[in-house]
Amino acid sequence: MHSADYKEEGADFLAQHPELTTIDLLIPDMNGVIRGKRVDPSVLAKAYSKGICLPESLFSLDIRGNTVEETGVGLDTGDADKYCYPVPGTLALVPWQRRPTAQVLMTMHEADRTPILINPRQVLAGVVERFKELGVKPVVAVEMEFYLLDKEFSPELTPQPPLSPVSGKRENNTQVYSMDDLDDYADFLEDVIHSAQQQGIPADTIIAEYAPGQFEVNLHHVDDPMAACDHGILLKRVIKSIATKHGFEATFMAKPYPDLAGNGMHIHVSVLDALGENAFANADGSFTPLMMHALAGLLELMPASMALFCPNVNSYRRFSPDFYTPNTPSWGVDNRTTALRIPAGDRAATRIEHRVSGADANPYLVMASILAGIHHGVVNRMECPPVLRGNAYKQLEPSLADNLRDALRLLEESEPLISYLGKHFLDTYCICKEHEMVEFEKSISDLEYKWYLRTV
Repeated sequence: MHSADYKEEGADFLAQHPELTTIDLLIPDMNGVIRGKRVDPSVLAKAYSKGICLPESLFSLDIRGNTVEETGVGLDTGDADKYCYPVPGTLALVPWQRRPTAQVLMTMHEADRTPILINPRQVLAGVVERFKELGVKPVVAVEMEFYLLDKEFSPELTPQPPLSPVSGKRENNTQVYSMDDLDDYADFLEDVIHSAQQQGIPADTIIAEYAPGQFEVNLHHVDDPMAACDHGILLKRVIKSIATKHGFEATFMAKPYPDLAGNGMHIHVSVLDALGENAFANADGSFTPLMMHALAGLLELMPASMALFCPNVNSYRRFSPDFYTPNTPSWGVDNRTTALRIPAGDRAATRIEHRVSGADANPYLVMASILAGIHHGVVNRMECPPVLRGNAYKQLEPSLADNLRDALRLLEESEPLISYLGKHFLDTYCICKEHEMVEFEKSISDLEYKWYLRTV
């Protein structure tokens, strides 16, 4: 990032929007939670040329925003500042703010402009760089599910669906792909799409999902995995902000309701060859050896990647065959019971849909793990197991980790993922997540009081 970028991007933007009063400088932490600063527009030139200081310990925060000192990225370093620079192409207006406001995504560097290696965005950049040796370019798209919630909890002090803006009733039925649900929340959904497009986020489709108040938003595919994840992170901010504007709350929590579907994040990925053709399919539509190697690598690294796909204690409550959540490494053609699905379509649309991750995961880390699996399979020419036909839940025993503790152990021991993602990053990540798990397990739930307090 050089000062010339400010002249080409920042200065032009300010000239077009002299009404701006503030600019939000945004940087996602290890959990994908957006942190940052709100500054006067005059600070933007400095952000481009010299960077804005924030502590590296931003990447050692737990989900509550507390520094995990065991990582060594905190007081042991004097909680030193690093330099954050704007990500080109992310400077945009914030249409939901009452005061004229803009925002820009930032990424963190050392004083000499080298990247911070525990920054999840940089972890992804390192994996993407490896694809140059293969002569192919990943093309990816992100789908995310979320729930709209009433701002008030139920009488049982649990989340509940909102009252319909049209009928005034609280929906409690499952109506997947319901057009009535889309009509009831049309103002909110149109506002989300419009705000996303104003910010250059390619959101193009919203559908009603498998539970009351649940929706899925699809992002258009792009040939830049980092940009795709930038879009995913920023889209979450759009959805949460627009929900608040309309009197709701929005959550990407993996499993907010015990008896309803969880929120997933599905990643679609293909690769283009040097001629711009889909390298996963032959001219007759059959799968190429590269596709089969990619599938094999994804299946091989899937168990060790679970702590990245499902990063929180709650993440593992999402897994149930009733809700099309895969619990075994498997692949199939147009089969939603498998972890890896090849959707129907022509040669140009041939791709892998990775269906394991929760919407609570950090998209940069999910994408890095998926691309690492593809690269691992291709460079090692791994042999893919046979395609699975029919119901995977009836044919295969669950084998993926069903809790965070086991998932973290597999991640820590994975030599391929250490190689792809970096030991310093993985050590920091695992320490943060182990800390969260210990803190979670200190709590005593209401159910424990109900079951045990007067019965044992």
